[in-house]
Amino acid sequence: MVDVADKLAYFQAITGLDDPDLCTEILAAHGWDLELAISSFTGSNSEPSDNATAGTISNVDGVAARSTLQSSQVSQQSESVYNAAASPGLAWKLVTLPISIISGSLGLISGAIGLGLWAAGGVLSYSLGMVGLGSGLGRDGESSTRLVSVSAAATEAMEFVAGFERDFGSRRPNFVSEGFMDALQRSRNAFKLLFVYLHSPDHPDTPLFCERTLCSEVLAAFVNENFVSWGGSIRASEGFKMSNSLKASRFPFCAVVMAATNQRIALLQQVEGPKSSEELLTVLQRVLEENAPVLVAARLDAEERRNNMRLREEQDAAYRAALEADQARERQRKEEQERLEREAAEAERKRKEEEEARERAACEAAEKEAAVARIRQEKALSLGAEPEKGPSVTQVLVRFPTGERKERRFQSSTTIQSLYDYIDSLGTLDLENYSLVSNFPRTVYGPDKVSLTLKEAGLHPQASLFVELNS
Repeated sequence: MVDVADKLAYFQAITGLDDPDLCTEILAAHGWDLELAISSFTGSNSEPSDNATAGTISNVDGVAARSTLQSSQVSQQSESVYNAAASPGLAWKLVTLPISIISGSLGLISGAIGLGLWAAGGVLSYSLGMVGLGSGLGRDGESSTRLVSVSAAATEAMEFVAGFERDFGSRRPNFVSEGFMDALQRSRNAFKLLFVYLHSPDHPDTPLFCERTLCSEVLAAFVNENFVSWGGSIRASEGFKMSNSLKASRFPFCAVVMAATNQRIALLQQVEGPKSSEELLTVLQRVLEENAPVLVAARLDAEERRNNMRLREEQDAAYRAALEADQARERQRKEEQERLEREAAEAERKRKEEEEARERAACEAAEKEAAVARIRQEKALSLGAEPEKGPSVTQVLVRFPTGERKERRFQSSTTIQSLYDYIDSLGTLDLENYSLVSNFPRTVYGPDKVSLTLKEAGLHPQASLFVELNS
């Protein structure tokens, strides 16, 4: 619904029709194609008698249309225009709609045929170019045939600029090479007013006005500095439409407009008839001074919006940065926590392993000690009771490395192994980690002599032996 309302408002602004029902019928008859409906309407009303009543710029939004140079003519003409365009009759509706439908249909058919021919020509040119049979490349390696589609309004604007520069030179207002609505949007974005020039090639005052006024160095510099300029020939479609919309009655024709709300146009000043560069410059300076507060307010409002948007972007960026920092800290905290947990788990595992190892060692030591104690007890039992002194009893003195002495009596028929069993039963030395040695003469009673009896070994009736630890 918003698109339909905007199209209806724009159609009313361009055509000057105040009857919304009639405008709705015309747009609906053309499939709500705004450009086609406007073209059909202006094409069916191009007779000289209708030029003065073709359209009007509506909804100035409180900015009055002013023309100090043609005030009496503009007021009288505006009154007659509004009276004539107030409410078209039923007969006009009945006559216009079929013509509009037929012309719109023909326009669609011709447009489709033209698009097909253009596409076919582009494909053929590209194919010929690939095999080296094309028309050749233009300057800088670009094709001489324009393959990029340009709107009709922009094409007319480019043709006007090229023709104006060819006829009057390059020192001129910098007319933009685009349609009127695009130029209006450009001026709005640049916070400038739009200077409009409608060119009538057949008017006798046109050449002199262009050469001495528009191409004046001072005026051209002022316009280029303070305005966005758009020009169009009334022989072209959009130039003719704008002459009807701006109610141009005398030429040369200049106007100053600005974009208003709801896609409408505010007419600020129009200058009709031949004027000197000084006169036109004075009018433009006055219009610029009067509307400077509006432009400044618009610029400040846009800057405030940009600043607010930049502030929001900075706040969003700061929030994102803070969020990312918090997330990074949270990740770091979790990683640190996981690391500590891993270290704690590793330390606990090692502690358990060490504890288990200690338990195993203690258990093994206890088992070994129990085994040693059992062996010692068995050896002590195997020795039997100490015999009393007698001719077959041998007195044995054993000296330990610590200086301790042990003395016991053994039967002379007892083997040297019994001496080892006796020492082992005492529990002062490790089993099988020592040897018994006599000094005079030095004799080591090792494993090769443990089966000898004390008497056979020459230790009867008494012997003194030393315990020598094995290295």
